[in-house]
Amino acid sequence: MSLPLSAKVLATGFTVSGIVHLVRPQTFEPLMPAWVPAHREVIHASGVAELACAAGLAVPATRKVAGYASVVVLLGVFPGNVKMAQDAMRTRNTRFKAIALARLPLQWPMIRAALKAARS
Repeated sequence: MSLPLSAKVLATGFTVSGIVHLVRPQTFEPLMPAWVPAHREVIHASGVAELACAAGLAVPATRKVAGYASVVVLLGVFPGNVKMAQDAMRTRNTRFKAIALARLPLQWPMIRAALKAARS
């Protein structure tokens, strides 16, 4: 079975995000909750994980594992999205607030896409 469109979009997003995590990790440092140790190392590791998930989704033999791993990655980065939303709410920047708040419910379609890929 071919990769569902939603999973292709997810894999593309993981590829772009994974590259940014590795090339410009400072972009993600403000999203890191204080309780997470070794921010830079965690950012790099999450970038590698995103790239591995993207590659795994593209290969039928590894798609199931990559789909479930993608769910774990998405759940793992969720605290950063929550922190971003909390930080946004303390600003007057309406655009930042809208983007930060929109990211929270967008996790669910991405998780559904990962599960759909795992089951394809």
